[in-house]
Amino acid sequence: MRLVFAGTPETALPSLRTLIDSPRHDVVAVVTRPDAQSGRGRKVHPSPVAALAEEAGIEVLRPQKAGDPAFLDRLRALEPDCCPVVAYGALLPQSALDVPRRGWINLHFSILPAWRGAAPVQHAILHGDEITGATTFQIVKELDAGPVYGVVTEEIRTTDTSGSLLERLSVSGAGLLAATLDGVEDGALEARPQPADGVTIAPKISVTDAQVDWAKPAMHVDRLIRACTPGPGAWSEFRGQRVKLGPVRPAPGERLAPGEIAATKTTVLVGTATDAVALGDVQPQGKRLMGAVEWARGVRPEDKETFE
Repeated sequence: MRLVFAGTPETALPSLRTLIDSPRHDVVAVVTRPDAQSGRGRKVHPSPVAALAEEAGIEVLRPQKAGDPAFLDRLRALEPDCCPVVAYGALLPQSALDVPRRGWINLHFSILPAWRGAAPVQHAILHGDEITGATTFQIVKELDAGPVYGVVTEEIRTTDTSGSLLERLSVSGAGLLAATLDGVEDGALEARPQPADGVTIAPKISVTDAQVDWAKPAMHVDRLIRACTPGPGAWSEFRGQRVKLGPVRPAPGERLAPGEIAATKTTVLVGTATDAVALGDVQPQGKRLMGAVEWARGVRPEDKETFE
């Protein structure tokens, strides 16, 4: 099939590479978000999907909005049979959905109808799910509600961050997306409506949401930090300045007041509503990432001093 692939971040790269290499399909263009500033110098860079497409000699479309008339005209001229989507990051109006004859097929990183929305992997970790996965489905106007083609599952490990889990899902999901497109082309695969029960929503996790509440149980603190790693980054305040926190380790039997810091030569414990947790990496505001012991050696927390 003639494909126009829509995606933006690194998460979409395994799928794009798989489809470029597929002998059955022809990626004639990609649609991605406009180039954006990134890095310390705030230089303008293409999205990861745009960079890979340009390297492969594939046309790149960067509409400000997917409903822009010039973009729609070019999309129609490309005459795609289908438009696969992986983490494109923008809404698709009906005028765009109507262009490919086989529609737009999305790879979503949850087992739908669970965790519809922008942050399914983060919410799966945050809420303590043991199993998640990826789903291919036909895009309709309602958010992540279209009929499903296929699913793969993935166990959530107790040490998983959203970054590590998403990395695995992006690889297994790429195979699912390719198999879905093969089945659609063959006419052997039929999309089935999602169940009416079990719908949960996964909105984007903001920087405000990522602040650690030390008055919560250790299990919640652990899940929040892992869910927010690498983005947006869990954090707390120490002496009025923000400190970004990496994944923590449980410290069974160690009890401190919520937020209280206890530093030794080998570990830094912080109290929660239940057992304390041992800090991993920390990044003080405006400084480099460092181990918790190195950080504590520099700031020297006073007796019973706390994160805020």
